[in-house]
Amino acid sequence: MIVPRDRAPGWKRVAGWCVHAYTATGLLVAAGIAAVLLQPTRGPDDYRLCFLLMLVATVIDATDGTLARAIRIKEVLPGFDGRRLDDLVDFLLYTCLPLLLIDRAGLLPDGWRWVLLLALLASAYGFCQTDVKSADGSFVGFPSYWNIVAFYLYALPVSGGWAVVAVAGLAVLTFVPSRYPYPTQRGRVNRMMLGLGSVWAALLLLILLSDWGGGPPWGLVWVSASYPAIYMGTAWGMSVVRRRGAWREAWQPE
Repeated sequence: MIVPRDRAPGWKRVAGWCVHAYTATGLLVAAGIAAVLLQPTRGPDDYRLCFLLMLVATVIDATDGTLARAIRIKEVLPGFDGRRLDDLVDFLLYTCLPLLLIDRAGLLPDGWRWVLLLALLASAYGFCQTDVKSADGSFVGFPSYWNIVAFYLYALPVSGGWAVVAVAGLAVLTFVPSRYPYPTQRGRVNRMMLGLGSVWAALLLLILLSDWGGGPPWGLVWVSASYPAIYMGTAWGMSVVRRRGAWREAWQPE
């Protein structure tokens, strides 16, 4: 039951607005990234700063939901939809700005920048799907982690035709109803990915705090790439197991 706005304790309303403000700080992070990317000239440390800000935004996104649930924010502030704010911030930080970074870093060959529009439209489709987050705690379709894609395209580096294949392929996977782990949700696989993800985030922070004057620390970047590889392998494994289960059920004799 939703508690009327005038019946919620004052301290809870203040706490609720503080949580929404915490979510909204992602917009400030987005503004900082945009300011760096729109500079006339940029060097490795400028891109390092962008990725560091993206990591900060990811931490905010991973924790604001827990805070919101802790104070039952929908009951405390029923007139404000925090999910819409969260989706707005996420679309900027997980899609628009990472794709802009790929473009500004010149990772795509001439004549192929249009694939970024394909990724943008695919991500918009994914964000607008009502069932993109399934009841069993997983994403349906590639979950628009373009910030991670941008990082590894730049840091490994991957450019030219291979970058085109990576961007276009992942954009197409947005429309394929495969299941992807949702680490902050319940479930054994999600808990495993959250644990591995915490180690990965710490390694990523180490990479981003290092000096990029001579380029990213290539060895550490390759080690950190094992987590996205495990994540994608787990996602496809989940999808195959689910599909085989559906086939067995369909052919089960009555």
